[in-house]
Amino acid sequence: MGHAPSPPAKSATALGFLCGAGAALCWAIGFVAARHGINTGLSPLVIALHRYVWPGLALLPYVAVNSPGDLAGVGWRRGLTLAIFGGLPLALLSYLGYLFVPLGHGGIIQPSCAALGGLVLARAVLKEPLPARRVAGALAIVLGLAVIGAEAFRTIGAHGVGGDLLFVAAGSFFAVFGMLVRLWRVDALRAAAITSVLSLLGVPILLFTFDNAVATGFRENLLQAVTQGALAGAGAIYLFTRAVVLLGASRAVLFPSLVSPFVLLIGFLALGEVPSVSQLIGLAIVIVGFRLTQRA
Repeated sequence: MGHAPSPPAKSATALGFLCGAGAALCWAIGFVAARHGINTGLSPLVIALHRYVWPGLALLPYVAVNSPGDLAGVGWRRGLTLAIFGGLPLALLSYLGYLFVPLGHGGIIQPSCAALGGLVLARAVLKEPLPARRVAGALAIVLGLAVIGAEAFRTIGAHGVGGDLLFVAAGSFFAVFGMLVRLWRVDALRAAAITSVLSLLGVPILLFTFDNAVATGFRENLLQAVTQGALAGAGAIYLFTRAVVLLGASRAVLFPSLVSPFVLLIGFLALGEVPSVSQLIGLAIVIVGFRLTQRA
């Protein structure tokens, strides 16, 4: 019996771009919802747990019936590594930053660092080609980040720079995650299941944050469960991993750069947070860099 024909290259590329853009939109909604939660007094720890507890419980049966002894064929060493760089620690870095800086900083710095780091790792580790145009795009992204970082230092102070550095670390974590998914050839569903299920190891933290979760009310917790758990958590990881498989790491890891305009737009419409001139200038430069890195 012959194999089913593979989708044409153009169709696969189009599907990859749709998956990458969909992941970026899901992450953007998660960023805005996290900022809203912190504004209402919800702990970053609680928000991070919402991102992984619910998809972890939902995907636990998948892991249980697919070689649970070696984490659905991925293995415990690799699975734990994926969970560190794409699971609960990543979420904690993301949300802690919002204690120090505005929405626009996290929405631009973290995705841009994920794209930049992913580009470097795709070349250094996966040996994927790095044309001169992508190098120019990467330099433009760095310039855009410098504009935003300068604003943090000028208007917020040292603790603002510290908040920005948390987002740099989070973006770097995700760049490593994207590279490992490609290197180890982990499919989308397994990546989402492993990062979510292993993040359940952080559930005991709820014992120390239960009072905070209760104090903010049922509605806020439900909002975080839906936006973080269903969208920014398992949903975004699944879509992003599909994009990596379809497009290759050096192109797919640049999709986090699209999170930035989504964050600023949704943040303005939902929270009324108006981006500063420096944030808009930095965003414009980052978008130019993204465009350069995507061109052949």
